[in-house]
Amino acid sequence: MKKRLLTLLLFLGTTVAATAQDYNELTDDGVFKPADMREKSRKDTLGNKKKEIPRGLKVWTIDTRYGDRQMQIPDTLSHMFMNTGFTTGLRTEYNTPGNLGNPRINRIFTDRENTDGFIFTAPYDYFMKPFDRFHFTNTYSPITNLSYHTFGNRVNGEDRFIATFAINAGKKIGAGFVFDYLYGRGYYQNQSTSIFNYTFYTSYLGDRYQAHLITSLYHQKQAENGGIADDRYITNPEAFTEDFKANEIPTMLEQNWNRNDRQSVLFNHRYSIGFRRRVPMTEEEIKAKKFAIESKKENRESQELEKAALSARKAGREFDEKEFNRQRASEGRPDDAVIVRETLGNSTVENKRIKVEGKTMADSLLAAEKNLPADSTWTKMEYVPVTSFIHTIRFDNYKRRYTAYQTPADFYAHDYYQLENDTIQDLTKYYRLRNTFAIALLEGFSKWAKTGVKAFVSHELKHYQLPDSTNGTQSYNQNTIYVGGQISKRAGYLLHYNVDGEFGVAGKYAGNILLDAQADLNIPLWGDTVKLDADAFFHHTRPDFYYKHYHARHFRWDNDDLDYTTHTRLQGILSSQKMRMALRVAVDNVKNYTYFATHYDLSDEMTRILNDVSVRQASSNVSLLTVSLSKDFTFGPLNWENVATYQTSSNQDVIAVPALNFYSNLYIKFKIARVLDCSFGGDVRYFTSYRSPLYVPGVGNFSVWEGKEAAPETGNYPLINIYANFHLKHTRFYVMMSHVNEGMGNKNYFLTPHYPMNGRVLRFGLSWNFFN
Repeated sequence: MKKRLLTLLLFLGTTVAATAQDYNELTDDGVFKPADMREKSRKDTLGNKKKEIPRGLKVWTIDTRYGDRQMQIPDTLSHMFMNTGFTTGLRTEYNTPGNLGNPRINRIFTDRENTDGFIFTAPYDYFMKPFDRFHFTNTYSPITNLSYHTFGNRVNGEDRFIATFAINAGKKIGAGFVFDYLYGRGYYQNQSTSIFNYTFYTSYLGDRYQAHLITSLYHQKQAENGGIADDRYITNPEAFTEDFKANEIPTMLEQNWNRNDRQSVLFNHRYSIGFRRRVPMTEEEIKAKKFAIESKKENRESQELEKAALSARKAGREFDEKEFNRQRASEGRPDDAVIVRETLGNSTVENKRIKVEGKTMADSLLAAEKNLPADSTWTKMEYVPVTSFIHTIRFDNYKRRYTAYQTPADFYAHDYYQLENDTIQDLTKYYRLRNTFAIALLEGFSKWAKTGVKAFVSHELKHYQLPDSTNGTQSYNQNTIYVGGQISKRAGYLLHYNVDGEFGVAGKYAGNILLDAQADLNIPLWGDTVKLDADAFFHHTRPDFYYKHYHARHFRWDNDDLDYTTHTRLQGILSSQKMRMALRVAVDNVKNYTYFATHYDLSDEMTRILNDVSVRQASSNVSLLTVSLSKDFTFGPLNWENVATYQTSSNQDVIAVPALNFYSNLYIKFKIARVLDCSFGGDVRYFTSYRSPLYVPGVGNFSVWEGKEAAPETGNYPLINIYANFHLKHTRFYVMMSHVNEGMGNKNYFLTPHYPMNGRVLRFGLSWNFFN
């Protein structure tokens, strides 16, 4: 199956061509350069010196409400590529139960994303990215990327394969797909993961009409082991009379699975009214047009050659191709010849030639000839939109099932269905349909239009389905009408800003208020650009449905009295490109913070029993301060990169955060034979001890500890990796030994309580770009 899929992708990537303009360039070093930094010329690899290979790519994201495009830079650099295969993030800023594809939660509270709709898939954001971060493409020619990360063997290894394909049908229509498959067998018992995600996208970029479509299918299956039975198997193995390998350590659960499915469709389109004006083509547009003209000329000459050869064969004579080309060249005129068809100045036309009378006349003719291409061939009519009418429809369909065929006695505190066996079949379904209509007065259509203004109204239908006490189902329908708008300034260099507002005015979520603001200030200073990014928000929202209602065999609650949650944030980031340094300061305040709380008892054998989960709301405000500093150094071939983050919380019982997170990457970088980029080095990640959230398989989410015993802690243990990273033209690959310090120090290598990380593992990764 894999061979067939790879063959199909390569076939598609080498048989279809497309044209586009004003693209970033994919260089021979495998790096995308901005359009204004492209090389002036390039020779065809087949030896044709006249023909330029069309190699380039535009990438952008869209605002899922308004359809505004935000240009992005594709991920093609080898730097940090060795860390992209980790569920724990580039710098291990996430806690996870340990296996590839497991759920995760960010230790940096400010970087946690808001849950939108279905809390059971929220911990899988590593795999299921939000649509507002999805990359649309527009290409000169078809581009295929294949990426593969692997380690271990068929018994305990983990693999992830990603195939992306992008193509264009003309200048305006782009399309492609992303196929993502992950399979983690796991080094510990009953820990396997299997995730499949297929996304198809297309876009149409016309002058007046633009449209974007995304369709996505997602399926996830995860075996749940409830963590190892006793943490001492890792931290103090000498306490046991036997030696246990990782796959021999007893776990709390077996034959337990979490399954999540999602089908999503997003369609955004807009129609703009405006006016046309003539503007000069950009350098890239001129080069693209010259390429098209040259291709058309070659096709015409090829057809004439075939026609002449056929005519000679029919007449019974031998065809001399060299003589034919010589005669055709003598009959034509040079490609750069100019014939002036009108009288210019005091000149007179004689036999279609211009009689030049004096130096002034010659200068005038040269000026006229110089301006002629700019006035006719190398200009274009640009459409300037003034007002846009926008419609967005989105549909998401979710299903979550927790299945178990074997549950230890007394593992759960409650059994709400009182069944005779220990089988669990907890099922919930949810779908959401949202229609949004917006109107936009666009920025920049005249010198007086310094800002863009938008307004919208939307209707959202949410439908939930839960089991009831009689083994039937109970449904909940929620309708809400929202209104809001946006004021933004994106043009120019010095200052940009964006202010968004959304208000629930009718229905179930009436009273919801979401205000978001971002701004950036770019200050040229001593040959550098000092940038200040600032953002703030005020969110006053009802808690998620599943905090209010959830029905399962061992967990059940109906909390209609939960109050609104109010979350405010102020954040600023000061960065310098030349100094390679950034300082971030963020302040969060949360009122009525809503969260899961869990507790359990310990049996005589020190195993966890009587597990229970509840929903809590903090009785007082929780304030958090985050300060992060990043600084990079270079000393010849030696590079040293550092990120340190300090956090404090006013209530560690509700929102616990480590005081310090630290990441450091030290490596040497050099070239071999001027084509192979090499980076050899090692990196370390560390955070101080804290009461990290526990993972609860029954709800597939992380929870705060509120038991009688002391809260379990993780941290105060460095994780060290060493690696060799390579980049050869359009190929990136690495070899890494992760967790090389296994068995050293306090051996407390847990990111999530009771779920140890993998030990010392050899990893490989490869990413390869193919294009016409």
